[in-house]
Amino acid sequence: MRKVYFLTDYKGNFGSKYIALPYRSGMDKELLRRYLERHGLDAVFLGFSEVNFINSTFSGQFVVYTSAEDDGLFYKDYIEDILLGLQCKGAILIPKFEYFRAHHNKVFMEILRDVLNVEGTHNLRTRYFGTLEEFLREQHTFSGTSVIKPSAGSMSSGILLARGPEDHRMKAKKISKTRNLGLRFRDFLRQIRRKGYVKESWNRQKFIVQEYVPGLAEDWKVVVYGKKFYVLNRAVRKGDFRASGSGRFRYSEDVPTVVLELSERIFQAMDVPWLSLDIAVANGTPFLLEFQVIYFGTSTLDFSEFWFTKEGPIWRVNKGRSVLEIEFAASLASYINDKYGIR
Repeated sequence: MRKVYFLTDYKGNFGSKYIALPYRSGMDKELLRRYLERHGLDAVFLGFSEVNFINSTFSGQFVVYTSAEDDGLFYKDYIEDILLGLQCKGAILIPKFEYFRAHHNKVFMEILRDVLNVEGTHNLRTRYFGTLEEFLREQHTFSGTSVIKPSAGSMSSGILLARGPEDHRMKAKKISKTRNLGLRFRDFLRQIRRKGYVKESWNRQKFIVQEYVPGLAEDWKVVVYGKKFYVLNRAVRKGDFRASGSGRFRYSEDVPTVVLELSERIFQAMDVPWLSLDIAVANGTPFLLEFQVIYFGTSTLDFSEFWFTKEGPIWRVNKGRSVLEIEFAASLASYINDKYGIR
């Protein structure tokens, strides 16, 4: 059997799973190991801190990893160090490192959207900025209504709606604010002592400004594992413009074909074994709002009683419940075999 390393966090957990027991303990590793064996893969679970860069050989080895959403993203930053080290050693990261970078990082997610250049993903005008000052130089281009999002965050947290130039400026200032009174005082002294000195920015939280699509009553969460597409309808919050985290969810087999077609195009272009997409539809046109490849919510699969598959040009509904570990193992094995020819 071909060995695959699975990197677990400091709690010994791997991945995310909505209905995990105990709570927030990730996937069932033994169940995952059992189903991977059926696909000819030998799962070796290893903590991030157990990776030995001196005495271990990772060149050409498959490494599947988890991420973190800790407050401040400190542990996620540590995971990044380990993953880059493994990449330097020649390990085959699944998914590729850039998708880890996009987790809890909407700026890089938007950069990936631009780089991938998939048909139907650029119909929302989006800009990204590292400071308020950068935004202000472009402020004149935002005269309508926009959605302003912090780079890090989930469940619609921190997302603001801005209308008109002045509101854009105020919302961008709020969302990008950074605080350090000591450094601010020293910078003030530099302005006094050094002629021509340009002060540091005190608004350095990166953020994105995205075109607002008016009148949306819902969006669609699409989770893909291999050839299976799981779909959840999410209604917009009452008196709000956000669907993520609204709690107004339902499973419906009546999914617009354009949502499934866009999901398939993106999945094929991204070269990943699994994927989570947020898609809205306005006047028959689908809009990709956000995506994640790693450490995304699993309730869309966990509670669905059906999934979609494509047979030729036709999307078909398949009845049944799914088990996350089974689908994760199957999609990983299929990905490795299709991409590397290993069974």
